[in-house]
Amino acid sequence: MIDYYNQQASTCDGEEQNLDRDPTKISWSSSLVPRALRGELREFRKDSIRTGLYRPFSKQAVYFDSVFNHRPGKSAAYFPTPAHDNIGFYLVGVGSAVPFSAVAIDCLPDLHVTGAGSGGQFFPRWTYERADSGDQDVLPAPDETVDEWGYRRVDNITDQALKAYRDAFGAQVSKDDIFYYVYAVLHSPQYRTAFAADLKRMLPRIPLAASRDDFERFVDAGTRLIDLHVNYESVDPYPLVEHHTEGVPEGVLYRVEKMRWKDKTAKKTLIYNAHVTLDDIPVVASEYMLGSRSALEWIIDRYRVKTDKASGILNDPNQWATEHDDPRYILDLVKRVTRVSVDTMAVVETLPELPL
Repeated sequence: MIDYYNQQASTCDGEEQNLDRDPTKISWSSSLVPRALRGELREFRKDSIRTGLYRPFSKQAVYFDSVFNHRPGKSAAYFPTPAHDNIGFYLVGVGSAVPFSAVAIDCLPDLHVTGAGSGGQFFPRWTYERADSGDQDVLPAPDETVDEWGYRRVDNITDQALKAYRDAFGAQVSKDDIFYYVYAVLHSPQYRTAFAADLKRMLPRIPLAASRDDFERFVDAGTRLIDLHVNYESVDPYPLVEHHTEGVPEGVLYRVEKMRWKDKTAKKTLIYNAHVTLDDIPVVASEYMLGSRSALEWIIDRYRVKTDKASGILNDPNQWATEHDDPRYILDLVKRVTRVSVDTMAVVETLPELPL
């Protein structure tokens, strides 16, 4: 694609009508066309290949680049290089067509993690700034050091916020505690119900817990929720009942084409493929919603073989499983996301009441 872009930029003579619009070669954006017309050339950078979360529990390889990503926003300040770790939570955007939700992410987030029309916002724990940039948007603490890549890590939780929480709940409160607390509050059914109308038109406002004990319970819940949602690929698979066709080679047995519910109402049995069925899916698993779909429904939607009509590119999730010698990856992912869903709802049920 980059080679094709360079060829177009070199031969268009600054005339937009000379650009080839072949969608199997390139997808032109309103920010990319002017660059081509100016004759700007670009080189492929291997370190621009990153991991991103495209949809809930669906990671994809991303070519992360300020030119070829249309309107990349501030993502480069959150994940400046592959070596810089970060964690944050994605919220469904203000005015979105889908219900409010939040999900913790430790890699590049897509603009529409919870689907088209969600247009969400990412709130990272840290921001990274170049030590030589002179950027005054965020001010580093005096003791912050510059890393080997020339970046300084800036804490996104302010000292003023820390003081307010310590005044309310004690000197033991840390900035990480505040981060976990906020994530838990955003999952509170009481909070989401009370502020349902507000969450559609403005960023969330976070109330203080009723007591120090309740604050600590929220912190503990937020810690567990973030661990579940970020580390979903390593949780213990939920013990769903597997029904297999005998004698089918492993490469065929676990290959997915398009999963579907046996009964869309009950959502108890998932037909994985013609040879495998997963049964005894707990009802509560369908209660963990991210936008307009449950976590399991996002897996069903994303992990299927599909060809993009415009580009002709084949999206086959089985290829990753084959390349990593893990033929059961998608099957076990269904079980793991079931575990995440069940455990999330169990944690949510333990949240204390907020003094609203």
